[in-house]
Amino acid sequence: MIIGTLMVPDVFYTVCYNHMDVAPEIKALHTFTPAILHGYCRRRVRGADYPGITLDKDHKVFGMYASGLTRANMTKLDYFEGPQYVRRTVDVKLLDKVGDLKGEGNVEGETKRAEVYVFNPFHEDHLEDKEWDLEEFKRDKLQSWTRAGYVFEGCDPNDPAKVEATV
Repeated sequence: MIIGTLMVPDVFYTVCYNHMDVAPEIKALHTFTPAILHGYCRRRVRGADYPGITLDKDHKVFGMYASGLTRANMTKLDYFEGPQYVRRTVDVKLLDKVGDLKGEGNVEGETKRAEVYVFNPFHEDHLEDKEWDLEEFKRDKLQSWTRAGYVFEGCDPNDPAKVEATV
């Protein structure tokens, strides 16, 4: 499940295929279905454009359930997310209907197993109390995040996101 900047397909394609303008055959491999992750909160990372999610039983997070991910895609995503995150397997609810920006009017449907990148508890002091805003990101930051090569600046290929054992 994609929860932050990667919810925007152009960012996903830039990370996984090094360019936002991928061939139609590549786009056809992936679907992005709106989904909800219960029991987590998406917060701003201090001084960054991207969010981090943490366990929070009183919240839920809107995201995208992405299909068609290959092992190569997952390797790039682990590298992109880096040591600030831990990849965790969770249950999400696909949305049969998407409501407003606050989630009012959402209609939840099928439950799916998904992998999400949870902010590493050792770095939680880097999170703000304020929730991250996807619309603000798209309006103010998206253009930078879809430049070829930009998304991996500062990433260390020897220090990817950690992957928790699947239960």
